[in-house]
Amino acid sequence: MPTETFEFQVEARQLLQLMIHSVYSNKDVFLRELVSNASDALDKLRLAALRDDSLDADISDLHIELEIDQDARTLTVRDNGIGMSYDEVGQLIGTIANSGTAEFLRELKEAQDGAGAEGLIGQFGVGFYSGFMVADEVTLLTRRAGEKKGTRWTSRGEGTYTLEEADDAPQGTSVTLRLKPADPDNQLHDYTSVWTIKEIVKRYSDFITWPIRLVGEAGSEDDGPAEPETLNSMKALWARSRDEVSEDEYHELYKHISHDWRDPLETIQLQAEGTFEYQALLFVPSHAPHDLFTQDFKRGVQLYVKRVFIMDDCEALLPPYLRFVKGVVDAQDLSLNVSREILQQDRHIRMMQRRLTKKVLSSVKSMMAGDAERYATFWREFGAVLKEGLITDSDNRDAILAVSSFATTHGADETVTLKQYVERMPDGQESIYYITGGSRQSVDNSPHMEAFRERGIEVLLLTDPVDEVWVDAVGEFEGKRLQSIAKGEIDLGARGDEKSEGEREQQAEEYAGLLGWMSERLEEDIKEVRLSSRLTVSPACVVADAHDLTPALENMYRAMGQEVPHTKRILELNPDHQLVKGINQAYREREDRSDLAETAQLLYSLAVLAEGGRPADPAHFVKMVADRLERTL
Repeated sequence: MPTETFEFQVEARQLLQLMIHSVYSNKDVFLRELVSNASDALDKLRLAALRDDSLDADISDLHIELEIDQDARTLTVRDNGIGMSYDEVGQLIGTIANSGTAEFLRELKEAQDGAGAEGLIGQFGVGFYSGFMVADEVTLLTRRAGEKKGTRWTSRGEGTYTLEEADDAPQGTSVTLRLKPADPDNQLHDYTSVWTIKEIVKRYSDFITWPIRLVGEAGSEDDGPAEPETLNSMKALWARSRDEVSEDEYHELYKHISHDWRDPLETIQLQAEGTFEYQALLFVPSHAPHDLFTQDFKRGVQLYVKRVFIMDDCEALLPPYLRFVKGVVDAQDLSLNVSREILQQDRHIRMMQRRLTKKVLSSVKSMMAGDAERYATFWREFGAVLKEGLITDSDNRDAILAVSSFATTHGADETVTLKQYVERMPDGQESIYYITGGSRQSVDNSPHMEAFRERGIEVLLLTDPVDEVWVDAVGEFEGKRLQSIAKGEIDLGARGDEKSEGEREQQAEEYAGLLGWMSERLEEDIKEVRLSSRLTVSPACVVADAHDLTPALENMYRAMGQEVPHTKRILELNPDHQLVKGINQAYREREDRSDLAETAQLLYSLAVLAEGGRPADPAHFVKMVADRLERTL
């Protein structure tokens, strides 16, 4: 097959230009990424060989080689792993056929510092291209295990690349970088220096489970060693005690498996002994990934069996609401050819999931008790996803509630636990009050808050979409019912200036006609009009019956494809508001109430707007308001 020349995609060309023009502050990461790719290729070959006895592949000495040629100014990263076929090279190397590149470029522009930029390389799976930061030309030679012919890919990063078959390709993949001219002012980043290569491998790749060997010509120290030298310790950090491992080593392992450039927020180590042994090293990130709530988000931790890599993103080891946790689990008694389907049924896996879940939640509880600032970071980044467990994991619901905190009307920046809320409830309060909404501002300004604010009654402010669901699943806490201030009737007890029973009955009688008439006029939109005990400033608000779905929850179900009938709500009027008093007086004095029908519709639409909703017919609402304004001129 003759050599073929192809053009990069537009986004790939943009990416290459960014690499070539060195937007990254630390170019050393290119070697970390190439070594990580090589390690993945060795893992995949080992697993493939275990599952397929007929695979014609040599796995007797799996390793990674680094070869320096100072005269030619080349650095080669070579592995004898799974390799790639001709078609795979075209798909995986020649193009970037996914939306990740566009997202990478967008986030790169938003990165505020060099450290942030360099970490995006691994995060978006474009590590191979990082070689163009230090090289004028990159050549990839590869042969897939079990195949006879190899493939050579070459590019100078100038918009094109070549592909050709290679009869001389050994099993695996080698990436040869023809390095840019040496910078005499920056010897620390001379990638033909043995010392530099050793330092980079030690810093980034010491924990790689395969030997990383430095080979080169005999001669001076900088020419490379005469015999291959293994540069990494290959010690599994999860199998070593905390005293033997530095925080930096843990952090580098986290960055390797998560492709995150920041240090983790928390490191969690677990060693289970007895009838079923396993070790786990888990990490809580310090920030939420951009795609945490998307369907394509890859969740789970790496699974090893007796130090043999089995799979990335093993979803069965942690529940979905802990999908942000990264790490490694190494089991002793699982089958080496275990599949994802078997994992879902394996009792050992279920046992590990229960134990790991409890360990993560207990670590968050310790963080909550011992480091308020770190806990605040955790809750800000992952509170919304953790609360999903209140719906899906009844066994751990109490543990999740214990580490959950919520914004409250008693402080702009303060969050409280349900336990703290109950402890400071005044005598006579029997419910935990809350309000749900799309933002702190919208719930703070909700008319439903007026009576609570006037009486100084604390209300939880729940603004995550999941809050609409978990409050119903939990129902109560320590015998106190969770009650929405926007649902059902609210009885806050008597105040000093509260009307007497006789005055309330008289007021109800006075408004009975208006309430019945408005209920008829607005019957397409609402189920009832009644007087309100929760309003002190606003003329009206809309509320749901105690067991009805909220509009937000209805919309959520519909977005998931579920058919949900529209639920009519209740319009409550403030009998002490001058507008409502005027409407009632006009109703009682007029026989022709056609103009009042429009007023009633306006009042209902204003109540919907006040809670952050929108009128059913916005254009008609605008016309009614404009007509009213015109008549006032």
